[in-house]
Amino acid sequence: MTATDTNIDWANLSNEDWKNRLTEEEFHVLRKEGTERASSSPLDSEKRAGTFVCAGCALPLFKSDMKFDSGTGWPSFFTMIEGALETKRDFKIVIPRTEYHCSRCGGHQGHVFKDGPRPTGLRYCNNGVALDFIPDAT
Repeated sequence: MTATDTNIDWANLSNEDWKNRLTEEEFHVLRKEGTERASSSPLDSEKRAGTFVCAGCALPLFKSDMKFDSGTGWPSFFTMIEGALETKRDFKIVIPRTEYHCSRCGGHQGHVFKDGPRPTGLRYCNNGVALDFIPDAT
C-alpha cells in the first residue's frame, strides 16, 4: 500500500493505522497537531522546482514557486494549491490562530498568518516533517 492509493479512506484511518504508517515525529505533528522545532527541517532551505505534498497521504499542497524564505525556521508559502487545505481556529496559546490541515487526510500542517509577501500577504508556516518534497522531472 502506498500513500497515493486511491482506495484508502484517509479521513477514517485509526490512530493505530497512522502509527504504523508514520514516524513518531510525523505522528506527533500530523495527528496530534504538534509543532517541530524551528530550523530542524531540511525542507526550509529546499530551493529546487517541485511539489510539496502531505507526508501523510501525498496530496499536493504547495508548488515550489509558492515558497519564500520567511526567516522563521519553517518552510513558508504565500499561497497553496487550490482545495488542498482546510482551516480552523486554534486557541492553544490563548491568542487565536488559524490552523490548517490537509483536506484529504486531515493531517495538521501548520498555521497561516497575515504577515507574508505580496501578492497574498499570507504566510503558510508549515512543519517540514508534515511535508514530503517531490522534485520536478528534469
